Amino acid sequence: MSDDSFSEALQQARRQWQEDVLEPLLERYGVRKDSFALTDGEEVEPLYDPGHQNEGDYLEDIGFPGQYPFTRGVQPTMYRGKLWTMRQYAGFGTAQQSNERYHYLLEQGTSGLSVAFDLPTQMGYDSDSDRVRGEVGKVGVAIDSIEDMKILLRGLPLDEISTSMTINSTASILLAFYVAVADERGIDRDQLRGTIQNDVLKEYIARGTYIFPPRPSMQIITDIFEFCQDEVPRWNTVSISGYHIREAGSTAVQEVGFTLANGIAYVERAIEAGLDVDDFAGRLSFFFNVHNNFFEEIAKFRAARRLWARIMKERFGAERERSMRLRFHSQTAGSTLTAQQPRVNVVRVAMQALASVLGGTQSLHTNSWDEALSLPTEESARMALRTQQVIAHETGVADVVDPLAGSFAVETLTDHIEEGAREYISRIDDMGGAVAGIEAGFQQSEIQEAAYQTQLAQEAGEQVIVGVNRFHSDEEPPVDLHRADDDVEKGQVERLRQLKSSRNQEPVADARRRLLKAARNGENLMPWIVDAVKKKVTLGEISDTLREEFGEYVENVVF
Repeated sequence: MSDDSFSEALQQARRQWQEDVLEPLLERYGVRKDSFALTDGEEVEPLYDPGHQNEGDYLEDIGFPGQYPFTRGVQPTMYRGKLWTMRQYAGFGTAQQSNERYHYLLEQGTSGLSVAFDLPTQMGYDSDSDRVRGEVGKVGVAIDSIEDMKILLRGLPLDEISTSMTINSTASILLAFYVAVADERGIDRDQLRGTIQNDVLKEYIARGTYIFPPRPSMQIITDIFEFCQDEVPRWNTVSISGYHIREAGSTAVQEVGFTLANGIAYVERAIEAGLDVDDFAGRLSFFFNVHNNFFEEIAKFRAARRLWARIMKERFGAERERSMRLRFHSQTAGSTLTAQQPRVNVVRVAMQALASVLGGTQSLHTNSWDEALSLPTEESARMALRTQQVIAHETGVADVVDPLAGSFAVETLTDHIEEGAREYISRIDDMGGAVAGIEAGFQQSEIQEAAYQTQLAQEAGEQVIVGVNRFHSDEEPPVDLHRADDDVEKGQVERLRQLKSSRNQEPVADARRRLLKAARNGENLMPWIVDAVKKKVTLGEISDTLREEFGEYVENVVF
């Protein structure tokens, strides 16, 4: 049967099914009153068939795993060859406390570390700054100096494990700390494996832990690309993050569109600096959220892979396949966790993790059920890790590569998300790129509107949140929560003051002068930052030195 004949026969059969089977049932029973829509408002059809899919070539649009356009995955064997890296995001209080948690997680079977830093560290302030009182060690670990980093990494085999650090504006400094510790231990830099998030553009869009204006921040990121290419070749130099864009309230389409637009900006900046795309693109990685709409999330990951492959090949002329592969870490959605009936979050996390695996993630963090109430306890962190281990070893979903490929629903949703994301990228291109869009407040405004519409839908009961707007319970919050130690800040400040008073001040001052001079001359800053941290210059002092040259960013408030 020819394609035209099949299409005509399919349409006729569908009309007959609707008239004879569907409509009589709808007249008698109707349908649920819940909303049947994707996060961008696109209506979800009750049934998908071959007629819903875009006309295209299977090999061109879907193909095989490990092969362009990578819709089905970046590796030909996917999890039959190697399971995804099971990371648990952790960091709190002091470096010593966090180090103990990392050793615990490794003993429990986690295969990679993921470091959370406190807000002062993220914002470029030392723990003794008057501006950060009450925040030291609260949402992550406080790292002020190389001495803190030595404690954080004590006993950890840096040449054997992969370390992810969720750090952006001060990513260059934290990477310098890590490299300096490895140097002191005699570990070759080319043996270091890990990732720094280093995605400052999404900070302006959705999160807020920025320091410098966008353009000097982009220059620092380019410096890191160049430094790692030469010195730390196995390090992922940026994790282009859609996670926080989604946490701020974006739709799935916006998460893909805005994230890839930021990726385009980083690639363009690196090429302008004289780097060859095939020399650095293979070390780019991405970080995505996993929300509750199961099939939409699976389709989102497949669409992002295909769209990025096409961008790298068609727009930037990448020739190596590794430059076209979108490798990503994923994390279950913190914004979906509820303080009401919090143990139900175990179910949410499990379903989100399953969607991430079916979507082809390379690395996954599962949130703990109690994170809507506090930092996770050891028990809840272990349960989150066990969730991944059950998916990997008991469900069979890791045995088949991209098992939902060919699903009429999933393929149709994949096409929809790719088209929507491509439209957003085109609009951002017309504005002059991601930085110009941020300066105009475009991405921020789009996310705010999407978040507002979601809030209205939840308040109206159109979007059901179990335990919040339906299926209530009088269950009391659990009492066995992690409690922050109020003495942490006092102890951290005292240790920092001892360091500052006991170090040799002349090398410190000299290192800061050299760093400032390099910033004014447009030199690559990374070697000077590494030199500074080895001389015990603190994170806050390095940040203040760069503030002197670059200034600080003031948010463009959008209503």
